[in-house]
Amino acid sequence: MPAIPIPTMTYAASTRPIAALAIAIAAMCGATHAAEALPDRWRLADLYPSIAAWEAEAQQIEARAGEIAACRGRLGDSARRLAECLDLNAGLAERMERLGAYAALLSDEDTGLSAPLELRQRADLLSSRLDEATAFLRPELITLGRPTIERFGIEEPALRKHRQPLKVVLRGADHTLDARAESLLATLGPVTSGGGAAYSILSGAELPWPKVRLSDGTEVLLDQAAYGKYRQTIDRGDRQRTMQAFFGTWKAFERTFGVTFYESLKRDAAYAKVRGYPDSLAHRLDSDNLPRAVIDMLVAQTNANLPTLHRYLRMRARLLKVSDPGYPDAYSPLVQVASAFPLARSETLMLAALRPLGDAYVSTVADGLRSGWMDVYPRPRKRSGAYAGGAYGVHPYLLLNHNDDYESLTTLAHEWGHAMHAHLAHRAQPFVTADSAIFVAEIASTLNEALLVDHMLKTAGSDDERLFYLASALDTLRATFFRQAMFTEFEREAHARVDRGETLSGESLSRLYLDLLRRHHGHSDGVMRIDDLYGVEWAYIPHFYSPFYVFQYATSIAASSLLADAILSGQAGAARRVLDLLRAGGSADPYDLVKAAGVDLAGEAPYQALIARMNRLMDEIEAIEARRPR
Repeated sequence: MPAIPIPTMTYAASTRPIAALAIAIAAMCGATHAAEALPDRWRLADLYPSIAAWEAEAQQIEARAGEIAACRGRLGDSARRLAECLDLNAGLAERMERLGAYAALLSDEDTGLSAPLELRQRADLLSSRLDEATAFLRPELITLGRPTIERFGIEEPALRKHRQPLKVVLRGADHTLDARAESLLATLGPVTSGGGAAYSILSGAELPWPKVRLSDGTEVLLDQAAYGKYRQTIDRGDRQRTMQAFFGTWKAFERTFGVTFYESLKRDAAYAKVRGYPDSLAHRLDSDNLPRAVIDMLVAQTNANLPTLHRYLRMRARLLKVSDPGYPDAYSPLVQVASAFPLARSETLMLAALRPLGDAYVSTVADGLRSGWMDVYPRPRKRSGAYAGGAYGVHPYLLLNHNDDYESLTTLAHEWGHAMHAHLAHRAQPFVTADSAIFVAEIASTLNEALLVDHMLKTAGSDDERLFYLASALDTLRATFFRQAMFTEFEREAHARVDRGETLSGESLSRLYLDLLRRHHGHSDGVMRIDDLYGVEWAYIPHFYSPFYVFQYATSIAASSLLADAILSGQAGAARRVLDLLRAGGSADPYDLVKAAGVDLAGEAPYQALIARMNRLMDEIEAIEARRPR
């Protein structure tokens, strides 16, 4: 989002003084971050050398926040005055981003510690105050009007970097309220995110994870990281026990998660209504100026090509020699490879795979691997999953939960795609246009995955190994395209019901999800059996608390498939177009940036190309099957 106004963080506010938090966190975590000296932990000192430095910065931001008030009613005085006010706002936003990033990263290291969470909440409170202080900007810019702003832009070179953010503000004129109402919405921002905040703590730190005894007698605590590992085990009984126990825990909290998600849905519906949008989807798409045709085309193409997904699921069952495939069989590896993928090997393979993007790209990744950019391994109460984040002016940070398996390698490549996207954009763009929309960002990550798959297939030493990578590539397409498109259908319907004033409970959300899950997996046609329990899987998906986020995984993998094919086939300028897209950051509307790179995601072509790729991969698997002795 542009730096007008300063973005609001998403955790409830706390009034606990900063100094008290500093003392508590220093005692629990170590103010000098001694653990960060380890090569598998990130180095938060690159953001702030100590908690005390964070405290001093927060106090300086608070002290300077009042300066923006001098701009109220004065934006139209001159082109120079407008530039000064926008620069002041951007400077505060940039400093606030770093403050919030540090608090969030520290909290994610251990979600069970209350002091880092309160630090995060303190940052949220300060961000909310800045939102209130700058709420007048949008209404006044809209009142100033396009002709005056365009004239000022010609007169004052310092306004050039603000051109795209100003374009976004003016485009939203019909949905921007007066200064008092915008200030009120900014004030209410922190108290409307309770659903997502409650979900995060319950799912990350307080859910009572079950213990499961595996077929070899091993007992494992089935938290989210362990679930990701053991649902892929070769023993079918272990897969079934893993998924039954894991989703049984979520089912026990179905009503609670129904409430947290419903609160999030109601918030989105309310904001859409207040701002004059017809529904929550229109509100979300307008923030990036994305055509609704993108989602409509995605859903239509996904449903039209379910026979391709069903072909793959049937192939999986045949290769697994399973006559009655069920949902736990969707995650099992078709072939076991003899070696593991510890971090050092994963890093080497990733660097080799990324060579088509150029020496400079690979060199930067290599530097980051040894420079404290990553928190690598799972720990009790560490945030689950993986992401790349950070702040402008500082290197990216990557949170991983590396399990030394192939999925961990693909996750490593995926998150480094995000990290390099941020790195390139931050070096090429000013702060106000440095952040990229998710619509573009997921292209960077899935492109890295496509390059990795190509490298693994080219270097495979046997049919079994090649079969493993082919199946993994297919399952990535299944999970990132078909699965995310199914999530999009679920999310679209859930939002639509709340937009219409209907209520939703955990039970009704599970029924909605189960119907979609069964249709996508061919339950009624005997392709894959989906038990009733798995209808609660929606509660496990944290992305639903960021409205209409997941569809961009599906559109992005369609786009990155085309772009990867162009790079790997040696098409002239293909790598340059991709790197230009990454460097562009948020300097233009995301749909236009992707289209300029050669992909129109409102058309059929990228989706048809992805389906064709899936069928080619399956043809290769069948060729391997055909040459094997029967």
